[in-house]
Amino acid sequence: MSANKVALITGASRGIGRGIAVALGQQGWTVVVNYRGNAEAAAECVSLVESAGGKAHAVQGDVSVREDRSALLEQVLTTFGRIDLLVNNAGMAPRQRVDILEMTEESFDEVMNVNLKGPYLLTQMAAKNMIELIKDGVMSGGQIINIGSMSAYVSSTSRSEYCVSKAGMAMMTKLYADRLANEGITVYEIRPGIIATDMTSVVTAKYDKLIDEGLTPIRRWGLPEDVGKICVAIAEGYLPYSTGEVINVDGGIHLQRL
Repeated sequence: MSANKVALITGASRGIGRGIAVALGQQGWTVVVNYRGNAEAAAECVSLVESAGGKAHAVQGDVSVREDRSALLEQVLTTFGRIDLLVNNAGMAPRQRVDILEMTEESFDEVMNVNLKGPYLLTQMAAKNMIELIKDGVMSGGQIINIGSMSAYVSSTSRSEYCVSKAGMAMMTKLYADRLANEGITVYEIRPGIIATDMTSVVTAKYDKLIDEGLTPIRRWGLPEDVGKICVAIAEGYLPYSTGEVINVDGGIHLQRL
């Protein structure tokens, strides 16, 4: 159990973020539930984490906004005095799925700001604070988990900006893993496949059919708790000699099959 450890999870009010938050709560973690706009959903997540045995605290903030990133991290450190784990989970699909030739610059900028620029710069800030906390003996090490997507390598021309943002996050993981390893901070990417969330609810029928036809070797939808379990394994120190690792949580869709 990790009663004194603090995790900041961005976009944690629903979906994969909530699954991660509850899984960490079951291990006794204190979870900072970041949300952008849905305070009610964030409050529900806090309640679920506490019911699972952890502690939770909701903080509003948009990771794509510089001032919000600073305020979010400042509140975590002021309230709890440490940040052992950052989970960059907040993300968005384009507001409209359109052909790559019709995608607008505004859509590209919005998706990239939320999915890549925001996490990239929040990680930079969090890592600097982790380094100081480790030097001061508050923590023995730190961890960063980036929630990527199979869209980092699977082409989807109706949401190209999303694919590019997740491919960028894959390199972001490598860069920070390389830079921070000697500081006592490990970095990982979890790459979900077809997970049952609000984001995928608009294409349920499409994926039901594809999964039934064998798109994924494991023939079911992924669940937020599937991702949560991998986060727990990382957070609890079960991968101590790994960093920069990509962990697929996709039912095997990444396998090339004949």
